[in-house]
This record gives sequence, structure tokens and C-alpha cells, in this order.
Amino acid sequence: MNSDFPFFFRSRPDRILVLFFTAMLLLTTASEWFGQEGSDEADQAVTLFNDGQNAHEKGDLPAAIKLYQKALETIPKFPEAELQLGNAFLTLGQIDKAEKSFRRAVEHKEDWSLALASLGSVLVTRSAFAEAEQVLTKAIKLDELNFPAYSALTELRLKTKAGPELLADLLGKLKMLTSKAKPTASIWAARSALEFAEGDLGAAKSSAAKALEIDAKNRSALLSLASIALAENDMTEAGAIAASLEALAPDSTNVKILRARIFYDTGNSAAAIKLLNSIEDPSADVSALRDKILVNTSQSTVELERQLEKDAASPLILGRLCSVLRIENPAKALDFCRRASEAEPANLSHAIGYGAALVQAKLYIEAVTLLRRILKIAPDNSTVRANLATALFQLKNYPEAKIEYQWLVEKQPKLAIAYYFLGIAHDQLGEYLDAMANYQQFLRVADPETSKLEIEKVTLRMPELEKQIKDKKGKRNGK
Repeated sequence: MNSDFPFFFRSRPDRILVLFFTAMLLLTTASEWFGQEGSDEADQAVTLFNDGQNAHEKGDLPAAIKLYQKALETIPKFPEAELQLGNAFLTLGQIDKAEKSFRRAVEHKEDWSLALASLGSVLVTRSAFAEAEQVLTKAIKLDELNFPAYSALTELRLKTKAGPELLADLLGKLKMLTSKAKPTASIWAARSALEFAEGDLGAAKSSAAKALEIDAKNRSALLSLASIALAENDMTEAGAIAASLEALAPDSTNVKILRARIFYDTGNSAAAIKLLNSIEDPSADVSALRDKILVNTSQSTVELERQLEKDAASPLILGRLCSVLRIENPAKALDFCRRASEAEPANLSHAIGYGAALVQAKLYIEAVTLLRRILKIAPDNSTVRANLATALFQLKNYPEAKIEYQWLVEKQPKLAIAYYFLGIAHDQLGEYLDAMANYQQFLRVADPETSKLEIEKVTLRMPELEKQIKDKKGKRNGK
């Protein structure tokens, strides 16, 4: 799975969801909460707080913030006002102020799981992962159905690249939560993100769809679907989802990252870098994607090797050097490919690159051994099949080579060069009728310019081959 995705919006408790219970208590037991301040001040604070929530719900965040602050001036120890003040700051992107408000809410009410979840969420945003883990664990321990805490914990696990056991355990809990009555859109979206991370695109798509049934504008679910579209190389769908997200959250860093990724995957690296450079105070995710694009588009081996001196085990740089040098210096590329594969053994692209480098270096026996191992893991990978076919062909193992070329033409009927080599393999085995059929198909689909040399060779071979078939020479139908 692509490590850059899915990006994730955690749910932010809104007025109705978060403070439905709180507001009722405020109206009925204000004297109990604020008795030390006097009932008049308590009533005034509650009125200001409720007015703030009304403004908050209408989207007038500056007014809501002023009213929450006035409520806190009246009653300084008012955790509910601190929580909603933090939520308002968070919506405005004022992370520092939001964190301070959430911390004060927790200070005033240590075992309030909702405030702990909000604080933990901000800590994840700030990449303070160790403290976030403690805070979110406590929130969930206090309330096993704390959906916001589970949502934040999901992003924490994904951002810290947690091991498969931790991800599987968390996914199991999310599946349990989504089986409960009235699961939220955010918890379905979190489940989708974990399913995507585990490579189960079908399940991830289904969970994201369920989230959108509950909340058609749930940004986490939309981002999850965008991640899936990118993984499936469906740029049209990814672009459509990105447009929807840009309408919902035009200033969101995650949405900008998504759009930059689409630019990059559609060959517009310059636009991707420009967009990423426009992000103020870039997060680690932004910097990582920017560095990846710069490395993956660099053709300067000198610059790449200079970067490698600073980070000798970087699989990203090693992998790029493996790719750039594969044609011009196969022997040197081979070393970089091997090191990239060793540095990141779970990343099949490095192993595939190593196999390709072995072919370029004409180490065909070693290539066949490695590529066959990769094929057991990725049987539908066309690059692996093509390199394996080439290695077998060069070893003159035509019976096995033609199996791979046959697979390629079935999957890619317009792949002219595969018909060319498949025809030669049949030809070398004396299977002249099959050779003729593949040569003819090659001539039908080949580009006259790019395949000029191969077309000339086939054209020269055809008269003699026709004569051999007419004389009933060779094997028939590969027998």
C-alpha cells in the first residue's frame, strides 16, 4: 500500500454531539458546579456559554470565542467552556490556542474522557506521539465507546507506522464499535483507514461508503476513497474527490497533500512541488512527500549520491539510484537496488527494481531466481512478468519464456513487443503456426517508428516462415 495515504481528518465534537449531556446539566445543576462562585455568576456564565454555542453552531466562530472567553472570565474553572473554546480555535486552525484550552479543560476535570480525546487529537496533530498515546489510552479506558479517541488513536497508529499486530488489534476494536447501535461516520472512516493500511481495498471502500451514508461530507471518508482511487490508479475518481474536498476545506493541509499527490501521479511534479511549498509550517507528512517527489524526479546521480552520504540507508534515495542507473550502469545500479531492498524488505518495489537490475546486468540466472520468488507474492505484477520473460528468453528457455509472454499479451493486448518475442519463442521451438500468428499480431499493433527494427526483422522472416508452414515443417499448435 501506498505509504502516503490515507490522510485522515479526525472528528471534531460539535455542539450537539459533545455537549448535549453537558448543556442539560448546566441548566439543572449549575449551583452544584459553581456554588463557590455564587448562583448569579453561575447563571451568567451558563448564559454566556449557551450564547457561545449558538454562535458556534451558526459558524460565527469569532463571536463564539468571545462569549466562551467571557464565560471563563466569570467562572475561570469552567471545563466545558474551555473544551468548546478549544474546538473553535481548532476549526480556525489555531492549534496552539486549542491545545491550551484542552489542557485547561483536563486540568479542571481530570477524568473527562471527551476532553482527553480532544487533547490527544491535538497532540497527534503536533506529532507529540508519546504523550498522545498516554492521553488517548486514558480516554478510552474511561469510556470504551469514546469514538473521537479511537479516531485520533487510528491516526496515531498510522502516523507512527505501528506494527501489524497493533493495527489488527485496533481494527478489531473498530469493527466491534461499528457493530454497535448508531456508530458515527468518524468511526467508520477510521475503520476504512485501517483497512486501507492493511491492503483490503474492498473493505476500506465499503467502510468509507458507510461513513458517507451517515455524513455525506465526512472528510476522512472522502480522503479514504481518494486513497483507494490513487492505489487503483483511477486519477479521474481521485480528482473528483479532491475537488469535493477542496470545496469543503480549501485550506486543509491534507487536501493540499492529496492534490499534490494527484499532480505528481499524473506527471506534473512541478505543480506538486509548488503546492507543497505553499503550505505554511509544513508537517512531517508534507516534507516527506516533497522529498519523495524531488528524489523520484531527480536524474542527477551526483546529487542523489550526495544526499546518500547524509543518509546511507535511505530506501528512497537508494531506490531512485537503482532506477536511474539501471540502463547506463547496470553493475552500479545492482548494488543500490540490493541495498534498497535490504533497507526496506517489505517494499516490493525495491525487490522488483533489484530483479530488473539483474536483468540489465545480464545476470539472468540470478534474476530468474529472484523474480520467481517475487511472483509468488505478486502474481499479477506485469513488470515482474516482463523481466522474468526477458531473463528466460535470454537463457534460451523458450518454453517457459513463452508462458510469461502469453500472460503479458492476455493482460495487455496492445503490447506489441510481447507479441514479437512470443513469436520468436514459438519460432525457435519450431511452432511455426503459432509463430506466424504472433508475428502477424505484432505487425498489426506495432508502432512503425518505435518498432521499426523489429518490423523489418519480422518482414524478412515471414516469407521463409510461410514456406516452412506450406511444407508442413515444424510442430503444430505447440505440440
